[in-house]
This record gives sequence, structure tokens and C-alpha cells, in this order.
Amino acid sequence: MEGNRAAEPLLIIIPAYNEENTICSVVEDIRLHCPQFDYLIVNDGSTDRTLEICMEHGFHVMNLPVNLGLAGAFQAGMRYAFRKGYQYAVQFDGDGQHLAEYVPAMLDCARQNRYDIVIGSRYIQGEKGFSLREIGSRLIGFCILITTGKRIKDPTSGMRMYSVSVMKKLAMQMNYDPEPDTVAALLRGGASCGEVPVRMNERLYGASYLTAANSMKYMFYMCTSILVVHWLR
Repeated sequence: MEGNRAAEPLLIIIPAYNEENTICSVVEDIRLHCPQFDYLIVNDGSTDRTLEICMEHGFHVMNLPVNLGLAGAFQAGMRYAFRKGYQYAVQFDGDGQHLAEYVPAMLDCARQNRYDIVIGSRYIQGEKGFSLREIGSRLIGFCILITTGKRIKDPTSGMRMYSVSVMKKLAMQMNYDPEPDTVAALLRGGASCGEVPVRMNERLYGASYLTAANSMKYMFYMCTSILVVHWLR
């Protein structure tokens, strides 16, 4: 990948922490549906066999010797993409929930509309329910709307594409992490944003850290950050 740039100047960035059960299927999905795009697994100090599996299969992987968390792994991938001259970068989960078949449509949307951010949205064609997570999504979306004037139907989606101008900010500024409040800050800074309908898989292995209690904490933190902290930037 270092010397042979793919036909499309896009990098799929896959932060991975203890994803030994899913990382092969994630890469296979990308190779099947997006062979024209490069990908990079950012192994975030995994304590299982994630790194060994990547090495055994010859996957493109950046190894972080210690766990930096999602924000650190995300920024490491963005910095790589920016320094290597990619024009777009996609944030892509390593747990198998995101589907590579939607990446080309996201790129088409970004190019046709000159969007800086394209979000893979579960709620353009699907109805948003009233589970605790979906209520949180509604509240976060409302906070983004009143602070930016932009309606985002799926603000908590982790499947996002960024243009090179946004990529530079994500790579070089420490206070930008892969969360909805960063999207809100980027929108207030003049970035344009669109959404593409996608379907996502349920998590097959492991447990989400968003328990009921953590979901409420996350919702409160995001809303506070969007309404107060980022408003003061």
C-alpha cells in the first residue's frame, strides 16, 4: 500500500481493539465490495490475537503498542491518510457492524455534492424507534440542529467519510475525536455534510460498552459538549 496507490484516492480506516473474531470477515467484506479502495487496520494495543491474525493474513495494519482508545486509534489512522495524500477517509468499525458495500455510494455522494462529511445513516429509509439508544440519538440530533442549523438523522453513526480538508483537522488537532460533538464542531466551522442510507449488522461478538447506564452518561456528555463546550470554540 505504501508505493502502489489504488485507483481511488480513498482509505478505509479500521480501528481495532480485541477484534480477533471479526477482523478477517471485515477485511474480506472490504476486498469483496471495495477492491478499488485501500484499507488500514489500526491495532489499538489489542490483548487478544488481533495483531497476530493481521500479520498471518498479510493485512495492512498499523500497530499501536499501547491502547490509546478509539480517539487515539482514529487520529492515528487519519494522520496516516492525510500524510499519504488520500482525498477521502472512511471511519469503519472492526466489529463487523459496518458494511463495505455502502462505501462507493458515500464517495459518490461526497463528490457529487462536494460534501466534507458523509454519514452512513440507518434512519433515512428506516424509522427511528424509541429505545434508549434511539432516544439518545434524537436528543443529540436536536442539539446539533439548534447549534448548527443542520438536521442529522443518524448523529451517532460511526460510519463516516471525511474529505481531505476535514481529515487535516482530525489528524492534527487533539480535541477532535470520532464523536457527534466533533461533527457539530466541524459543521459550525463551515463543513458541509450529507447522509447516505445504509444497513448495519448487529454485533456478533463481545458486548457494547453502551449499557443502559453508560448510554445515559454518553447522551448527557454529548449533549452538554454540543451545547456548551464546542459552542465556546
